[in-house]
Amino acid sequence: MKRIFPGFAASLIASAAVAQGYPSKPVRIVVPFAPGGAVDVVARAVGQRLSEQMGQPVVVENRPGGNANIGADLVAKAAPDGYTVLMGANGLATNMALYKSLPFDTLRDFAPVARVGYAPLVLVVPSRSPSKSLQELIAAAKAKPGSLNYGSAGNGSSGHLATELLRAKTGIDVVHVPYKGGGPALTDLVGERLSFMLINPLEAIPHLKSQRLRALAVAAPKRMAMLPDVPTFAEAGLAGYDASVWWGLVAPAKTPPEALAKLGAETLKALEDPGVREKLSALGAVVDPQGPEAFGRFLKDEIDKWAQVIKAAAIQPD
Repeated sequence: MKRIFPGFAASLIASAAVAQGYPSKPVRIVVPFAPGGAVDVVARAVGQRLSEQMGQPVVVENRPGGNANIGADLVAKAAPDGYTVLMGANGLATNMALYKSLPFDTLRDFAPVARVGYAPLVLVVPSRSPSKSLQELIAAAKAKPGSLNYGSAGNGSSGHLATELLRAKTGIDVVHVPYKGGGPALTDLVGERLSFMLINPLEAIPHLKSQRLRALAVAAPKRMAMLPDVPTFAEAGLAGYDASVWWGLVAPAKTPPEALAKLGAETLKALEDPGVREKLSALGAVVDPQGPEAFGRFLKDEIDKWAQVIKAAAIQPD
């Protein structure tokens, strides 16, 4: 007869209890950014539907700061019981290479729950720019190296890294102008003090509609429903270029598998809801759910991809 050790028996009992009763109290989704931004909107849209489905409050808690590292560290060190999770974004991958020392490791300290989706970045220029296409912009940059500049929300931001990836793939020499946030950079782009930017579609669309900006390409595998006339980078002559902002739920690494499975399944179910999809589509998001295994592979690929870009360009955080 096999002997069952007390500790192992206790873990089996606890695991079974989780499977039967999870969730039995409110679930907290930590957003590592201030209220009102895209990550916050995504978390609240998904959280509200999760609450309705699971019959427990789902509370969104904003913990901004440290380029999303403060909120991430809080969740990494939270009790691994399924009741504290993080709505993560690009920083979960890029910060691994941006910062020499982090108090957590994305692959070691988090368990993937589900990916929500992504919003492809859009390459935009001022409406009076002589570049009418991606190829014309690349040609202009190559004709006069260092003559074109681009803005971003700061060193290590999605727009900065995406443009460095563009530089690596095309060999163009352009000047980076970092700002304290995307708003001031966008203002200078509209004012023609910048040559181009890679930004999320939600920021771009109002200025495209008012014809103050022109979109040259979308960094996604297929065209966006919100911008049906804008070609993808592949259609514009640059295959293999993909850059987006994305969102997904992760939990502390030692969270019971049953809780992860339950929360993951409920998240995927929530993303099928028309109301949730409508809210996310309004952000320019492509709802593209992934379960824990696929999301885990995606995270690793993103870490590897952007680590190469950050190292090659010697990018330092603000």
